[in-house]
Amino acid sequence: MIRAFLGLDLPADIRSSLAVEQFLLPLPRRVDPPEFHLTLEFLGEQPEPILDAVNEGMEALRSPSFDMALSGIGHFGGEHPRAVWAGVAPNPALEALQGKVARICRMAGVRPERRRFHPHVTLGRFTPPDAMETMRLERAIVDRAGFRTPPFPVREVVLFRSHLGHRGAHYEPLARYPLTG
Repeated sequence: MIRAFLGLDLPADIRSSLAVEQFLLPLPRRVDPPEFHLTLEFLGEQPEPILDAVNEGMEALRSPSFDMALSGIGHFGGEHPRAVWAGVAPNPALEALQGKVARICRMAGVRPERRRFHPHVTLGRFTPPDAMETMRLERAIVDRAGFRTPPFPVREVVLFRSHLGHRGAHYEPLARYPLTG
């Protein structure tokens, strides 16, 4: 069984911008900047035959390349934040790509995720902090709400293997699928 997902790798300058934002936030635990990515479809633990079918479907993918920008900072978890993220500016091309990737995964036998696609780049994951730290975090997020990157090119989708460890996950690219120009 291999824990995997399909996602977008980020250019070095965008990773640097995210690392600065991450530094300015009081995050109890940060994602290492080399691990920044945008998940299109989380596959979970899958046997190799399913991943082979995903690979075949992705190799047949025909989708145009496009530009996208990151915009805004937020958190998941409501009153008890458990993750902080950088959002994505509205992008119909990204939504269309994600829909195609999701269909490929379903046809390969991957069970769909229950939650709706919310494009983001995770900056930190943690157990919910106490009330004072939560207020401090929320205040910092409001201060960083104007975060925005310049548009950057999206030219490929990557199949990543996820290795879980004590310091968080490490992601290994298994295959790259170019988008058309």
